Amino acid sequence: MQSLCSIIRGLGGCTSIFIMPHPLDKFLFCPVCGSRSFEVNNFKSKRCASCGFTYYANPCAATAAFIRNDRDELLIALRAKAPAKGTLDLPGGFVDMDENGEQGIAREIMEETGLHIDCPRYLFSIPNRYLYSDFVVHTLDLFYEVRVGDDVEPHADDDAASLQWMPLNTINPSDFGLHSISQAVAKYLSL
Repeated sequence: MQSLCSIIRGLGGCTSIFIMPHPLDKFLFCPVCGSRSFEVNNFKSKRCASCGFTYYANPCAATAAFIRNDRDELLIALRAKAPAKGTLDLPGGFVDMDENGEQGIAREIMEETGLHIDCPRYLFSIPNRYLYSDFVVHTLDLFYEVRVGDDVEPHADDDAASLQWMPLNTINPSDFGLHSISQAVAKYLSL
């Protein structure tokens, strides 16, 4: 079995690096045949020496929304759950199977704010590592902008402990607890 360090060196990486666990280290058995010969194949996959199945640790899709009203305020959530519980966040979450990004963000907005939205506008994406139950989930976070009128009345639910409208000029990206959200807020404020 090839070590992750030797794989990184083979890809031209440096010899003194911080070794991060392989994204599939917790997967000990082949999901197809059940063999324990499920070994690191390369930096993003494991391969079963018994049946030949290769599993790739591709990123999961996640979404977040910049919900903006007519007063140039953003709807900001306070995280109700770990990771980063108690810090600022944007409404959003993981895309479900058989959903596209627009359906995923519309569902997440409805679940967390009670708002039914149309036509979210895709802005950009940021790769991320999301710690969930002591497991690092690699994600590709898709960011959308949603415009709403001043008369909407969102209410916090699901993963949001509370919601508040914040003027754009008072928002500090470092107040957001998740790294990709903080990066996205900084990018959005500079658009």
